[in-house]
Amino acid sequence: MKRTASAHWEGNLKTGKGSVSSQSTVLNNTQYSFKTRFEDGVGTNPEELLAAAHAGCFTMAVSAVLTQAGTPPTSLDTVATLTMEGLDITGIHLSIQGKVPGITSEKFVEVTKGAEKNCIISKALKVAITSESMLM
Repeated sequence: MKRTASAHWEGNLKTGKGSVSSQSTVLNNTQYSFKTRFEDGVGTNPEELLAAAHAGCFTMAVSAVLTQAGTPPTSLDTVATLTMEGLDITGIHLSIQGKVPGITSEKFVEVTKGAEKNCIISKALKVAITSESMLM
């Protein structure tokens, strides 16, 4: 399997602008710029997209393990917080809340800690990754 995404940029770094698109067209010429990346503006940025990808991957990994254990989740909600220091991504913190009938808090933490290390996006990253979990 291969997935593709593309980026287009016009102009210099500070005043230029670009767009990103994905094979699925969920992102379709979605605007990004220096302002949306390092200041405050309307549009996306690479770090936000990485955090979204990590949140999605991690949540699916938790669901897979729970389902394989015979305790499929009713719902899972994850927030991925990416931290940058200067021009370095220094970590991602994953915070998940779940409704999972028939599971203890301790088991949920065990499952989420495993997914923190083993989801596909986590394995691709070379930064510190932490997580916290809470049953609802």
